[in-house]
Amino acid sequence: MMIRNPQDTQARPMDMPGASGVTMRLMVSRDDGAPNFAMRIFEVQPGGQTPRHQHNYEHEIMILEGQADVGTSEDESEDTSAKAGDVLYIPANQTHQFRNSSQNVLKFMCMVPTEFDCGGTPAPTPGSF
Repeated sequence: MMIRNPQDTQARPMDMPGASGVTMRLMVSRDDGAPNFAMRIFEVQPGGQTPRHQHNYEHEIMILEGQADVGTSEDESEDTSAKAGDVLYIPANQTHQFRNSSQNVLKFMCMVPTEFDCGGTPAPTPGSF
């Protein structure tokens, strides 16, 4: 068994095109021996955002603090909002983005598989190790 506290875990800046003011704490990973899922905690500063993107694996997300504008389409036509306590399921291949338009930090927990099918070959999921 492993016990880890987010406050004791290094926050890494999200270095992806389209990301602004986002850090990630990798709470459980492949390196910890987790065979199926990785758990990450993201913090998005006021005015910050994750990139608008999609990939062929699902996300399970829980908003821990703050409020998010959630983009779920290529443009902003299907955007919605989520707040602390809300749980989101984002299916594989659905476009998504989290934007913080509030004055407080947005914090959310995100679960992803540790591997995904990359053209018929299993590959580590980015951010899972």
